[in-house]
Parts: sequence; structure tokens; C-alpha cells
Amino acid sequence: MPDFFEKSLIMHEQLRGKISVHNKLPIGSRDDLSLAYTPGVARPCEVIAQNPESAYSLTIKGNSVAVITDGSAVLGLGDIGPLGALPVMEGKALLFREFAKINAWPVCLDTKDPKKIIDTCRIIAPVFGGINLEDISAPRCFEIENALQDLGIPVFHDDQHGTAIVLLAALINSSKVVGRSLNEMTVVINGAGAAGTAIAKLISGYDINTSSIPPVADVIICDSKGAISSKRKDLNASKQELLHFTNKENRHGELTKVIEGTNAFIGVSKGNVISSIHVSRMARDPIILAMANPTPEIMPDEALKGGAAVVGTGRSDFPNQVNNVLVFPGIFRGALDARSPRINGEMKIAAALALSEAVDKVSETMILPHPLDRTVAPALAKKVRFAAKKDINS
Repeated sequence: MPDFFEKSLIMHEQLRGKISVHNKLPIGSRDDLSLAYTPGVARPCEVIAQNPESAYSLTIKGNSVAVITDGSAVLGLGDIGPLGALPVMEGKALLFREFAKINAWPVCLDTKDPKKIIDTCRIIAPVFGGINLEDISAPRCFEIENALQDLGIPVFHDDQHGTAIVLLAALINSSKVVGRSLNEMTVVINGAGAAGTAIAKLISGYDINTSSIPPVADVIICDSKGAISSKRKDLNASKQELLHFTNKENRHGELTKVIEGTNAFIGVSKGNVISSIHVSRMARDPIILAMANPTPEIMPDEALKGGAAVVGTGRSDFPNQVNNVLVFPGIFRGALDARSPRINGEMKIAAALALSEAVDKVSETMILPHPLDRTVAPALAKKVRFAAKKDINS
């Protein structure tokens, strides 16, 4: 297998970053300069000052996204700071452009103070049509995203909602493979941070007014100490909120205990937390979506040994890669095209449906499209745009 770590380091050094700015207008004469800058630029400035909405048609705003982080929860590397996070944010910007033709800029903030991050987003918002929050640790990420929903442009924390959408799409198609409806499933999620919380909310239909996808029967979320249950006395406010829509039977105990008899396992935690023995104690034909990188919560061969019917991971070297790149370009493309002020629950459901429908022939080794499938983002954007306009007009 190629050493992607060292090869990536060499590539980054050679390129000095993965993105750059390119002019749309060539400057070859004084007239060109007069049109692009002074004196001609004064006229669009006056028009925008009189009618701020015209910025969408006269500037980069309508097709621009800020990718904002504080570097506190980067990949599996943890809190490596804003500079350490910059290569990831550049990569995000690269993928926005590559798959959705959206211009995106990395904005890495040297603060972990939620108030300062919120204030900064508000201050820079006039330039952008949307904000993608990235790699900000929980529970601060919840506070920051919630506080910015009145900004008038879509603000979306991809670690939460991009992950939740792609997981829901994977679960929809996995349910087709095993012949079991979502509303017949009990799902265990290992990881009670940003991703685990968002997945639980989306698959349980929490905070979604209407949906064409039935919610799962129950969700049990586990952290490092076991199931989030009312018997726990150590739960912070964020984890206590989870009890409003999860663990209806109030199961208590370690992950390896509460997983028994359940239909699906979703891992957004750390590697090697369950084995084939634990999978064998789940219900018949269990679904295993183990997302920890680079080492999944259980390796695919081990999960299959335990009787798993469908296995997905976050890795590209195994079948069924569950990757956020399938979501964030298309959902922002749809939101920007609709001029939506937010990305709501129905838009997320529309994205998950579009993603599940993008697989021509669902099978145990094909529950999601290939991450490089160029037809996915436009298909997803179309459904998201329709859902957004429906919300705007309601």
C-alpha cells in the first residue's frame, strides 16, 4: 500500500497549498482596469449600498463559502490548533470547488472562545453566501452553530450534519439489503460527540416536522462510560438532552452489553471497541457502519466473521466508504442556488434520500455511490434546492 502520509507531505510542500485564486477578468488595457477597478467599480458599489441583495448578482458572495475552524477537533488528531488544521480546511475548499463549483476559503481562527468565534462569523458574513463550520469540538460546536442560525445565510457544521446525512443514506440502503424497515431497527451509536449526536437526531426524526423517511425504532448512544441513560449521574447538559429522544427502554451498561439484540451499530469513536463475538450477539443480519479513522471500531473481516450482513467504514480501501464528500458540496450547492437562509431538517432528509437513490443497484458491498462520482453533487443539490424553496415559500 502506498505511504499516503509521506506522499501527502511531499505534495503539500511542492504545491505550497492546494488552492489558489484565479481572476475571471483579464487585465490587458486601461479600459479593463477602469471597468474592474476605478473608476467603473464605483457604480456596482452604489447599487449594492442601495440594495444589498444585488451583492448576490454583482459579486462573489452568492457562490462563496467560508470554511471556519478553531482546530480543536481535527480528524483523529484532536486539538492541533488553527495552523495545524489549515491543510484540512484547504482540502475542504478544494472539494467544494471540484464537486460543486463553489469558491471556498479556509478561515482558521486563533481562539476557542465560542463568543469570539460567533462574533467573527457575524463580522465576516457579508462576504459569503454560506459558512461551513469544521473540526470544532463538542459541545462548543453546538453552541456556535445554534447561535448563527439567524445570520441570513446557511451555517452548517459538517462534522455533525454531513456525517449524519451520509450515515442515514447508508442506513436506508443497508435496510434494503437486510429487508428490514428503519422503523423496525434499534441502533447503537458509539460516540456522543458532535457526529454521534447529529446522527441520533437525524435517524430518530428529532426536530424534523415532516419526513418521507420513517424514524428508527430506537437509538442508544454510548460514550466511553457506556450507554447514555437516566441512571447515569455524570451527564453534562448536552448528554442529558439526548435522553429526550434516545434510549426509550433506558438500557444501561457498557457498549458490549447494550449492543446485544440490536440491529445496527454506528461507530464515530475510536478503533477496535467491539469484536466478532459482540456482532454475533446482535440481532440477525446486523448492519455495521464503523467510522473511526484510520482504524475502525471493528475491521470489516472481523465484523463479517461475526455475521454482519453489511459493513461500511470511513476508509477508501474497503467497500462501502462512508465519506462526507458525498454530502457537503451538494447540500451547499442546493442551499446557495435556493438562496436559503438556513439548512433545515427537511433539506438534510432530501440530501440523504438523493444520496441513497444515487446507487443504481444496492448490494451488501454497494450501499453508497463512489466518493468520486461526479453525478452525486448535482443530484443532491437539486433535491436540496427543492426542499429549501418549499420551506422559503411556506
